[in-house]
Amino acid sequence: MKKQIPQILYCEDKDLLESFQKQEFINSHFKENVEEKIIISHTTIDSCIFEKIDFTLIELEDVDFVDVIFDGCNLSNKIFDERFLTRVVFKNCKMIGTSFIASTLKDVEFDSTILKYSNFTMAKMNSISITNTDLTESYFTETNIKNIIFDNVKLYRTEFVKTNLKNVDFSSSDINGILFDFYSLKGIIVDRFQCQDLIGILGVQIKE
Repeated sequence: MKKQIPQILYCEDKDLLESFQKQEFINSHFKENVEEKIIISHTTIDSCIFEKIDFTLIELEDVDFVDVIFDGCNLSNKIFDERFLTRVVFKNCKMIGTSFIASTLKDVEFDSTILKYSNFTMAKMNSISITNTDLTESYFTETNIKNIIFDNVKLYRTEFVKTNLKNVDFSSSDINGILFDFYSLKGIIVDRFQCQDLIGILGVQIKE
């Protein structure tokens, strides 16, 4: 799978609060946290790096992301619903309960990230890489997936409903407790040891 990486040619260290006050989020490297609540709204964050930023005090409203790297950030419970993300990397991030409902993600990477309880319902996902990541009890319902890699991903009680996963390879990931409807299950790739994890879904009983 060919996936584009963030195109960040120039990046200057900037103060996050000052950028918020100016509503300028372009060609910036943010490394200092804010100490008061701010709302970033109705803008596009373009060619930026967020390093070890805690978004607990930062609300994101109607924000799109183009060529952005989140490294070691806390984005738990942030809402990316109905937004556009392209050439974005989430690395070593905490994203518990993060929502991507009806969002569009293209050339997006999740690496070594905690994505428990995340929601990708009705999202459009194209050229996505998910590696060394925990997706426990996350939701993919009516998700439009094209070109996705799951590599060493924990998928305990992760739910796939009405999502076409034909030729998606789960063989390197932990699918113990994973949940599929029959439509989503059709055509997936697993190894022979993982087949037993799917027997219960198919209603098959093994006679000893």
